[in-house]
Amino acid sequence: MAKKKEESATAAKGKKEKVIGGKRYAAAAKLIDRSKSYTLADAVKLVKQGAKTKYDQTVDIAINLGVDPKQSDQQVRGMVAMPNGIGKTIRVAVFARGDKAADALKAGADLVGADDLAEKILKGEMNFDRCIATPDMMGVVGKLGKVLGPRGLMPNPKLGTVTPNVVEAVKVAKSGQVEFRVEKAAIIHAGLAKASFTEEAIAQNVKAFVDAVNKAKPAGGIKGNYLKKVSISTTMGPGVKIDLASLNAA
Repeated sequence: MAKKKEESATAAKGKKEKVIGGKRYAAAAKLIDRSKSYTLADAVKLVKQGAKTKYDQTVDIAINLGVDPKQSDQQVRGMVAMPNGIGKTIRVAVFARGDKAADALKAGADLVGADDLAEKILKGEMNFDRCIATPDMMGVVGKLGKVLGPRGLMPNPKLGTVTPNVVEAVKVAKSGQVEFRVEKAAIIHAGLAKASFTEEAIAQNVKAFVDAVNKAKPAGGIKGNYLKKVSISTTMGPGVKIDLASLNAA
């Protein structure tokens, strides 16, 4: 009997939270004209106005691209440091030996190692958000492809995460680097700020991210516009479309 009462109480609590969440979403949605594209400044203002929760929501961005991800020459991927950070502590793992390992620790890396670090990862110990490696360690890291790859953690020279300059790589990662990669539906998603940030700080991060995606534009094979639609939202809020012209002018 006690168990049934507990289950009923849990179900009721879940239902109540769902209703509250739905009301908040509906209230935020009323502020937005879904058929309209807003200037960057107005979009940020609307997103902040709708972020009425006790916890600090993440501000997400979604970019629809005019590419075909199935084509190898139309892949879009990169890394960009947010000018105002992302409001989150980034844990960094570094594969290095000797002096490079010592340098990585001094720079603030959370985990540093070689074969010992690889063994921990294979056992499922992956309490980190970014993985960096010196070039000589790729023989060790290469064996972890099936584990790190699906999680987007595999070091890559094109992203600056395979480098002899571990000090700079660790500092940049810690400062708030955001990785992006186009998905099968030709959309890029990323979290790039917190709702508690100032409007100016959020707008600067959005602009920096869009600029980075623009710079990652494939050389050829694209028909029509590269940037088709850009919208931002909070974790629990509706999306707000941004006028592309305002992004260029920002």
